[in-house]
Formats: sequence, C-alpha cells, structure tokens
Amino acid sequence: MRINQARRAGRTYPDADIHTKPSKSRKSAFYQSQPSLKLPKPPLMTTTTQPFPFPSVYNFPPLFSPQPNSTTRLAQLQKWSSLILSYCRHYRLWRLSLIDAIETPLFYNGALNRRLALDDARDVIDWMTRKEGDERAEWVGGDGTKSLVWIWWRKPEEWARVIADWVEETGQKNTVLTLYELTEGDTVASQEFRNIDPTILQKSLNVLVKRGKAQVFGTEDQQGVKFF
Repeated sequence: MRINQARRAGRTYPDADIHTKPSKSRKSAFYQSQPSLKLPKPPLMTTTTQPFPFPSVYNFPPLFSPQPNSTTRLAQLQKWSSLILSYCRHYRLWRLSLIDAIETPLFYNGALNRRLALDDARDVIDWMTRKEGDERAEWVGGDGTKSLVWIWWRKPEEWARVIADWVEETGQKNTVLTLYELTEGDTVASQEFRNIDPTILQKSLNVLVKRGKAQVFGTEDQQGVKFF
C-alpha cells in the first residue's frame, strides 16, 4: 500500500523494483553504490535558512532498519553519520537531545512513515564517537544515559584552525578581542563561527592556547583573547 501511495505521489525508490520489496543483495548493492555524503561548503551567514535537502538514500526504507550484513551495516552507519553531520551543519545544531531529535525529520521520514528507533539512533551515535566513525560525536556527561550528544560537524581542533585563518587574513594578530566581538561583532558577520556555542568556542580557544597562538584572560563574564 505504501509503495502504491509513493507511486501516486511520484516518488521512486532507487535500485528497487516498485512492485517488489528489494532483496537483501539489492539492499547491499544499493548501500555500496551510494557515494559518501560530503559536507557542503557553508554559505555566508544569513538570517534565514532554507529547508535541508535530504539525500536520495533518505527515501530508501531499509535505511531505517539495522542491516544484518556487516558490510551493509558499515555502509548504513556511514550514511547516517554523513546525514546527521550535514543536517546539523545546515541548521547549525551543536548538540542533539536524542529523545527530542527522534521526532524530527532527521530521524523520521513522514513520507515513508519510517522512523529510526531510539536505540538504533544511539547505536549510530555510538559508532560516530569511535575512531571508525572519525570521532564526530561525543556524549555529554558521564552518567551513561546517552541522551544528549555533541555533534562535531567541525571538531574543536577544526574550529581552532578556522579562527586562526580568520585572524591571519584580517590582521588580528596581537589584537585583543572580547569573546562577544569574536562571536557577534560586525567583523565576523559572514564567518561560520559567528554565534558559535560558547563551550565549543572555549574548547577551540584552548587548542590555540596550547599551540601558543592565543592567550585567554579576564573573568568568565568578561573574557578576552589575544592572538599571536
């Protein structure tokens, strides 16, 4: 019935006969044939955000069910990781509450009426926290609840490099900037790190401090940073 509804709506399922359920071999072939998603180059910061352009794999029903074959499962985890990173980057989401996120289009495809279960979403995030997932996620807190997670579409080390490049390009070396100027000032209006999460900013600045490229001083509410 769902396939017939999809046909009337003009939707098609890649690499699958619309009259039949895709076989296991076809499922595997589909995952293997799909290229890994690449994070798009971010646009200049604007006040409006266009809807996220979901990739074609998002409309393939088996994506929402754990695959038993190890090779296919790895490809599936990679697809989910790329999708989560791209989605969070698009909407500038720094952290996810899985319980809340499971109800959003990120994990629920309303057109297919398919949802990634909460436990399965945790499995995906767990994979993203490990080296094989490029450590692109980090659970918040050590209580073992696994309900809140940092999503590193840029790691703190990567943000540090972005900020350092901006400092170099704009001649800000040996200049003292308040954290407000660094994240909300006019000079950073078009920068990707504008309005960055304060915790991520601190982690990124700490990277620069350890490298001898910055010094942070002042009280918590009135901190400044000098770049070298």
